[in-house]
Parts: sequence; structure tokens; C-alpha cells
Amino acid sequence: MQDLIQRLLIELGEDPDREGLVKTPRRVDKALKFLTSGYQADIDDVLNGALFSVDYNEMVIVRDIDFYSLCEHHLLPFFGKCHVAYIPNKKVIGLSKIPRLVDIFARRLQLQERMTNQIAETITEKIKPLGVAVVCEGTHLCMAMRGVEKQNSYTITSAMLGAFRDQARTRMEFLELLKLRGGIAPSGPTHSHDFDE
Repeated sequence: MQDLIQRLLIELGEDPDREGLVKTPRRVDKALKFLTSGYQADIDDVLNGALFSVDYNEMVIVRDIDFYSLCEHHLLPFFGKCHVAYIPNKKVIGLSKIPRLVDIFARRLQLQERMTNQIAETITEKIKPLGVAVVCEGTHLCMAMRGVEKQNSYTITSAMLGAFRDQARTRMEFLELLKLRGGIAPSGPTHSHDFDE
């Protein structure tokens, strides 16, 4: 990878031998491996037995989970907050594991829409809850730094499964709880993305 990065610097019109760039290929190699480490992560290892039997069937919410990812279209960062809720059906996930699950899917070349679905589907698969809801709010540098150059725009995506999809009251309770501390926009989840080449 370092040879490729050195060639990229040359293609950009730079001198990879100048002082500030000599170690750049190594640094970028290390950074990209970290930022895409989700490909190597094993979900079962991350959950590591942190699935517990409980007599609890009310909503569990872990909100304001920071995420950082790379847009697969331009390899530019997008980042923001992820909010996860589920209604247990005899099993819960250790609370610290939910942010780690978000990281697994964020640390890949991603679309925010896909990442949102992957988080919801994985929780559904692992504990078979009565319902799962995931809302992600992201700022995309592919929109802020290039293309339409809209620095203040952000994208909200949602995945609603089970009771959150089928029961409007449950879905609205979740969305209202997110708004209590200034979470998602009052208009609720929407979908948008910049697919410019």
C-alpha cells in the first residue's frame, strides 16, 4: 500500500521525497488500516458472550454514539451520531457492546444508509428482539468539501424493524426520546445522499 500512496503523491504533482512527505505513505497506510478495521472484526468476538437473559421488555436506548467512517464513493470522511434502540425479547446486549458494534460497521468503506441497516439487522440476528430502531445523523465531507459544497447540511437515515416498524406509537416514543436532548431534527428521519461521480 505504501508504494501505491507514494505513486499517488507523484500523480498529484508532489515530491514524495520532500521532508514533510517522506513518512506520509507509512502514516496513510496505518491510518487506512485502522479506518477500515471493521472488515477484519468478528462480531461474535466483539460481543464476547455479552448477551444476557433478562425479564425486561421495555425500550433500551443507547444514544449519541459517535461514529467516523469513509464514504465509498470518494474515500472522504463522514461522521456523526448514531442512536440505537431495541425492545428485548428475553435477551439484552451488554451496553458497551452497542457502540463497538457501530464501530465495526463504521470502520469500512460505507454508505450511511447501508451502515444504518447493518447495525439494525445485526442486533436483530443476535438477540431476536421485539423490535430494533437505528437512527444515524452524519456530516459528509464529500458534500461539504467538494461537489455542492454545503457545509451545514447533514444526512439522517433510519432503520426500523419489528415493533418500531409495525407500531407507530412505539416508533414515535423512540423519536420523541431522541429529541429530548437535542438529538434528531424535529422533522424526523429522512434519506439523502450525494451520488455525484
